[in-house]
Amino acid sequence: MAAGANISSDKVAALEQIANKLRLEIVKMIGVGKTGHLGGSCSIAEIVAVLYFYKMKHDPSNPKWAERDRFVLSKGHSALAQYAALAEAGYFGKDRLNTLKQLGSMLQGHPDFLKTPGVEANTGSLGQGLSIACGIAAGLKLDGLDSRVYCIVGDGEIAEGQIWEAAMAASFYKLDNLTVFVDVNGIQATGPVAQRFDTSPLYDKWKAFGWHVIEIDGHDVGQIINALDSAEGIKGKPTAILARTVKGKGIPFAENTAAFHNGAMTEEQYSQACSILEEKAGVRG
Repeated sequence: MAAGANISSDKVAALEQIANKLRLEIVKMIGVGKTGHLGGSCSIAEIVAVLYFYKMKHDPSNPKWAERDRFVLSKGHSALAQYAALAEAGYFGKDRLNTLKQLGSMLQGHPDFLKTPGVEANTGSLGQGLSIACGIAAGLKLDGLDSRVYCIVGDGEIAEGQIWEAAMAASFYKLDNLTVFVDVNGIQATGPVAQRFDTSPLYDKWKAFGWHVIEIDGHDVGQIINALDSAEGIKGKPTAILARTVKGKGIPFAENTAAFHNGAMTEEQYSQACSILEEKAGVRG
């Protein structure tokens, strides 16, 4: 699908390159022989890239700017994608990425808004982030601000009942400033979502809960842009974007593999992933 009228093919290509830069930083943050949430962080790279570098109003020099758009990563174990984006955007130096999960680091295994500039909420207890996003969206309306709220949830995560309580509330209160991405990568920690706790049919469920629903290829930058632009025109209801993605996207040995939901790379795998992503990100000398 072509991107919106206001964005050039060069910008689309630049966003695709940024997504691969984020993946490269994710791989580097995890390193060799240490477990890390590679799969679900890589599956949302294009979505995160488009949010931070195309769609959202935000200011790295003023993370608490009142009129900023807000991003809540409900599937908080995929924080590496957000950390990489925050560093790329200039919220903090990229050298901080090397401190991931170290004692006292500003970058912990799950997002912490008290530690990390640009993070809006502590998430990681699955199912809670959409409720937080609803509260923020309602607050923005009460304050008369036209800022928007974006949230990413996982297709395994939405087995949590709290997601659907939040979905009902968002519809009831007509939170049309709220857009949620469902990362439909089909795999959770222990195997295929369909075999563990089947959350389908996703389109019918979100529509029945009163949401405007869009289905896209979650790795197609043009489709992501069009979906986000479309969501801004929807009045009286929130928007759910069902993004079909590949777990571990961009790293052949990790793609569609539950073992890399939270797995460790060998030296050979690490080198292979870096080599592939450096080329895609255009960072080779």
